[in-house]
Amino acid sequence: MTDPTHDEWMQMALDEAKRALDHDDVPVGAIVVGPDGWVVSSRHNERELTGDPTAHAEVLALRDAAAASGTWRLDDHTLVVTLEPCVMCAGAAQQARIGHVVFGATDLKAGALGSLYNVGSDPRFPHHYDVMMRVREPECAALLTAFFETRR
Repeated sequence: MTDPTHDEWMQMALDEAKRALDHDDVPVGAIVVGPDGWVVSSRHNERELTGDPTAHAEVLALRDAAAASGTWRLDDHTLVVTLEPCVMCAGAAQQARIGHVVFGATDLKAGALGSLYNVGSDPRFPHHYDVMMRVREPECAALLTAFFETRR
């Protein structure tokens, strides 16, 4: 069961994801919410825009959140993202010591928080974080499906 706050946060991430369409990037959006419930950062994929393979929404949002918070330790923050993070992004969340990750659509090809791997709870890592899956999944998946249908 999702909290209405998670639904609201996911709507913000969906709105952010749509901004990626302006420059032909895969529409993935991410926000980082601080311990007070306020959004600290909001970003979307920018790989096509910048030519940077690491410019995933999650990585960019975590960078901005660390800068805004004045620390790389985001243990009391929540990362909200429209698509299940890949290994790089799940690892970035782990390295940032993020407290929670909330995501929308699962990614059966590259998902690292339950689909293929489970970086957030892997006992081999020194930090673990809570994961909430499938928040507003139909809307998140539909945005991605529509994007990829135009490319086939």
